[in-house]
Amino acid sequence: MDKILLWTYILVGITFGIYLFIAWMSRVKDTKGFYVAGGGVPALANGMATGADWMSAASFISMAGIVSFSGYTGSVYLMGWTGGYVLLALLLAPYLRKFGKFTVPDFVGDRYYSSTARIVALVCAIFASLTYVAGQMRGVGIVFSRFLEVDVNTGVIIGMVIVFFYAGLGGMKGITWTQVAQYVVMILAFLIPACAISQKITGNPIPQLGFGGTIAEGQNAGRFLLETLNEINQDLGFAEYTGAFGPGQKSMIDVLAITLALMVGTAGLPHVIVRFYTVPTVRAARMSAFYALLFIAILYTTAPSVAVFARYNMIDTLNNTPYAAAPKWFKDWQQTGLVAWLDKNEDGIIQYRAGDAFQGKPELSDQTGMHGQPIYANPPAEGPNELYVDRDIMVLANPQIANLPAWVVALVGAGGLAAALSTASGLLLVIASSISHDLYYRVINRNATERQRLTIGRIMIAAAVVVAGYFGINPPGFVAQVVALAFGLAASSFFPVLVLGIFSKRVNRAGAISGMITGIGFTMLYIVQTKFLGVDPWFYGISPEGIGAVGMAINFVVTLAVSAATPAPPKEIRELVESVRYPRGASGAVDH
Repeated sequence: MDKILLWTYILVGITFGIYLFIAWMSRVKDTKGFYVAGGGVPALANGMATGADWMSAASFISMAGIVSFSGYTGSVYLMGWTGGYVLLALLLAPYLRKFGKFTVPDFVGDRYYSSTARIVALVCAIFASLTYVAGQMRGVGIVFSRFLEVDVNTGVIIGMVIVFFYAGLGGMKGITWTQVAQYVVMILAFLIPACAISQKITGNPIPQLGFGGTIAEGQNAGRFLLETLNEINQDLGFAEYTGAFGPGQKSMIDVLAITLALMVGTAGLPHVIVRFYTVPTVRAARMSAFYALLFIAILYTTAPSVAVFARYNMIDTLNNTPYAAAPKWFKDWQQTGLVAWLDKNEDGIIQYRAGDAFQGKPELSDQTGMHGQPIYANPPAEGPNELYVDRDIMVLANPQIANLPAWVVALVGAGGLAAALSTASGLLLVIASSISHDLYYRVINRNATERQRLTIGRIMIAAAVVVAGYFGINPPGFVAQVVALAFGLAASSFFPVLVLGIFSKRVNRAGAISGMITGIGFTMLYIVQTKFLGVDPWFYGISPEGIGAVGMAINFVVTLAVSAATPAPPKEIRELVESVRYPRGASGAVDH
């Protein structure tokens, strides 16, 4: 057994033991503990749990990979997700906490005094959460495949079993305290290699400063790192790394649409919003939002530097290198099928250029080439590029590319698992609570006992795990892109009805129902057309990741127009909306 595998077993074993111990100690027997952790989580702990919930596999594993390959264009994920959290913390969280409900569909159902509105919100929550959790399960599979030497699909199945155990056992209470531990693992796993690589490449141990500095040694010593990377990119046929809106990059309107969709999608994500129901007061909700933003910023300001270091190191160690002398990390990841080399000119040397190496995902044949390399069944693509690298591996492979110690490589694996599992568990709870609380208890059986509701909730978690596992094995894109689709669905369905539900007394149930259906309907239709039916993006060239911004605008217009044309909400609803915004009583919160 090599050192990396040994350290992975040790660190993953220790961290998983901690998570399962916490879940067992936090097991619950009532619905308030299952749905909102009893509403008594301290603000600091809730901030850490929110940070872990928020920083999913997409943030930890995939975001730096996208920035690494896309350069400036990839920064839309950084801007959109960070801006969205600020929007959520300032615009929605304190008011939603004061309203005091178990779930977002609960808020929609009561604010718009309608079971139909509740069910529409419930369906929207399930769609957005399932899309999101599929990305997390894919991330779990990727980490397990590399570090436990199993294929990606087996890794997804292992992740399904683990996440069901601690999400089903402890509900929100178990998830919350597990996420506190997962945040610590995750942030250490991200910062330690980033600082070490920054010191190695630039001589500065602070990554945020290092990637704007000069290269410390080698043939490019003394030159600015970003300037060097721009030149290397252009020499290999790629767009300038720090350039914007140029050939081969996204258009300005698409970048704006994706950023906006991610921002408002963040503010409407039910698994993040529900975290603000777990604290005892409105003041604690505000404080936990502040702590969460602080904890999130640590990782998000480090990610661009990790992306730059990874790209520079990957090109430096692979391009124009004979396959026989390829580094160990490359051959390790080759076994997972997430990197591949096709020797188009049969010279035995790896050439990395712009364009695809071959058509589709790598499909291994049972043959071996003249240089000992695996042979792929894929037809070669036009162009000189011979290298395929899955973007999702960049953060995980980065420490090994930089020759860091085996325990650091294993620690990143443990961090990736913590990120994916923490968010997956929160999402699974949203799905379970939407069905067991909003549908079963609030609509079908108002006389259900605590035991019946808990049982239904756990069964729903099991069902959601199976569906999420299927989409994790058959994902419609990279992890971060799948997650971006979930944000688009949340943006087009929830954000307008949440904002208008808090800040407008005139918006009524007819408007809310019409707005949600048209918003998410348009967005889903566009995504299905462009992602699965091969239709080109037809709305100003906006990609499916950004179309949620247009869906949101449609939702706003339809909601306001229909509300204006139909009777105003009842007097008690208008008074309720005013009381939620009124500062008096802000130290307390409506109980569940």
